[in-house]
Amino acid sequence: MFSRLGRFVVRFPWLVIAAWLIAIVAVVATAPKLTATTDQSDFLPSHYESIQAMDLQQKAFPNSTTPAALIVFERADGAPLTETDSATIVNAANQLAGQNIKDVTAIQATPPSENRLVQIAAVDMTKVTNPSDTRQSDAVKALRTALKQDVNGTGLKAGVTGTAAQTLDQTESGNKALAIIMFATIGLILVLLLLIFRSPVLALLPIIVIVGVFMLVGGLVADVSHAFDLKIDSSVQTLLSVVLFGVGTDYILFLMFRYRERLRAGEDPKTAMVSSVARVGEAITSAAAAVIIAFGALTLSTLGMYRSLGPALAIAVAVTLLAGLTLVPAIVSLLGTKVFWPSKAWQKEPTGARFGAAGAALGRRPGVFAAVSGGVLLILGIFALNFHPTFDMTSSSTSNASESVVYQKELLKGMPAGTTQPSQVYLQSGNGPLTTAETDNFKSALAVKGVGQVSEAKLSDDKTIAEYQVTLSDSPESDAALKTVKGPLRDAAHAAAPAGDKAYVGGMTSVFVDFQAAMNRDYMVVFPVAAVLIMIVLALLLRSFVAPWYLMASVFLGFAATLGAAVLVFQHLRGDSGLIFMLPLIMYLFVVALGTDYNILMVARLREEAREGKDPHQAAALALRHTGPTVAAAGVILAGTFASMMLSGNDMMSQMGFAISVGIAIAAFVMAMFFTPAVTALIGRKAWWPGHGGDAREVDLDSEWARLDPERGTARR
Repeated sequence: MFSRLGRFVVRFPWLVIAAWLIAIVAVVATAPKLTATTDQSDFLPSHYESIQAMDLQQKAFPNSTTPAALIVFERADGAPLTETDSATIVNAANQLAGQNIKDVTAIQATPPSENRLVQIAAVDMTKVTNPSDTRQSDAVKALRTALKQDVNGTGLKAGVTGTAAQTLDQTESGNKALAIIMFATIGLILVLLLLIFRSPVLALLPIIVIVGVFMLVGGLVADVSHAFDLKIDSSVQTLLSVVLFGVGTDYILFLMFRYRERLRAGEDPKTAMVSSVARVGEAITSAAAAVIIAFGALTLSTLGMYRSLGPALAIAVAVTLLAGLTLVPAIVSLLGTKVFWPSKAWQKEPTGARFGAAGAALGRRPGVFAAVSGGVLLILGIFALNFHPTFDMTSSSTSNASESVVYQKELLKGMPAGTTQPSQVYLQSGNGPLTTAETDNFKSALAVKGVGQVSEAKLSDDKTIAEYQVTLSDSPESDAALKTVKGPLRDAAHAAAPAGDKAYVGGMTSVFVDFQAAMNRDYMVVFPVAAVLIMIVLALLLRSFVAPWYLMASVFLGFAATLGAAVLVFQHLRGDSGLIFMLPLIMYLFVVALGTDYNILMVARLREEAREGKDPHQAAALALRHTGPTVAAAGVILAGTFASMMLSGNDMMSQMGFAISVGIAIAAFVMAMFFTPAVTALIGRKAWWPGHGGDAREVDLDSEWARLDPERGTARR
């Protein structure tokens, strides 16, 4: 099949290129705008308590909203606010309200905190539901500009925080991060490909192809999201760009390394490309299938965030694979050997001394290599047991220097940490209108440990539903706040509801509590299903029942080692309270799925060598010699691509970039390069059962080892 595809592409390259250009233009021109949401409640199913509370609020209190923003005032010298300062703050709030800033509906100053270190003004804004609606963000910008003028010369300082301000700062931080990542990724790919192939033509080829693929994928994802009403997380654009550049470059590398090998074997350029597609096509298709399955398995998630992210990334990989098998061969078939210009190094077979020596050593002592590489994975994996998830999305998804983060911390000098995002508790009567005694008793019951303030009850028009604003003592996304809502607050609310009544705890902290429960469920469903499906792909590729088991075991070790490395660096060495809660699933997406690529590439070459009659030790040695450079180059580029996320300036992207880049490095340089071939050599021909690794034949072992490691000459196996 792949041979026929290669012949068609090489025979009709202009037709293939034209088809791609028409597809890109048509999809981009007709696709709706891809919008993203930052509202985490959009991703939870309706049976969770936080969503039921939200539905009840919309039914009974449609106009009841938490202030969109908070203005935090304090003295510039840090001293307590005087009566004069407080009066100045009230006057400043009134002046801001009088300026009629667009989409600011009300500004109301509150009394100073008990210690008089801070005073706040609550800002109501036009309610927005569409994630692409920038009215609140624009209002925050105008408010910040006007605020600077109002406090100038008063001895006060002030800043805007709260939901709308945090959303603005997160968006700006995300856009900056995307620009940095794109620039760093493209620069890294160019530099590394120049070093590997010494050709500007080949260095630019992946960039040009992937930019076109990125445009096509963006349009297709927007079409699918619009058609199925999928909620796209705000990080999808960044992840799509990194996946496309990383995976796309990998697939092009796999093809070009084999193309160069066939040219050196004496084939003409067109025949060499057909041979390359035929030989590499099955391996990269299987690798892509494993990645697509891993991403597609996310549709089993209860979280809309992952149900939409999975198909988006699966589409990206599928289109990238198609480009790697058709568009790239078509372009290269037109260029021929000019694709390597001006370098002539492609004409000469490299000595491969390093990889030849490493392959020879592995072939002689596979047990040592398996024990050392497996030991490294196991030791790092032990640290994964200390993984602690954190839901602090506010500070971790933007710069610590952003105004919303700075003034949220200033707010803590005098106000409960939950002031910016109070929780809502609802009491719904099943026995007619609520009485004053019932609402008062229920309010008293909510004053549990971890709760700073509880407001008076606000009754619905028919007096059957009461709403309480509950300000937590801790930051809404903190571990302590989640613990309060999950335990004492929900328990107290449910227990205090009179017979026949129901109580619901809502708000963002409650959403995070339910998020945690949903993710624990997903870990038990998505991971096993994906593992089984990937094993089926491996079994079909390798025609083996044995190999998929130890390959998946090595992938699991790689996953644990990656998580352990992140825990070691961020929790133990840097002292962070935890890692971002979505990190294990993100690692699953990239480390398990993409890391499997390298295993597949290495084992496919192992099987190829075995089918040519090499014994298991020789096959492992030759596979490392020939495939090691490809895996190393691809691993460096993909790991470097993800490492660029660490330049974004926020903790969430830094943690994700570190974990994924380390995971890819482990997958390439420990798992695929040493652990997998060493274990395969130890198992021997049984690794290919019930198939066979090739017919045994007599081989001059001494000459084989001398060819693999010429510096050492003849050696015993």
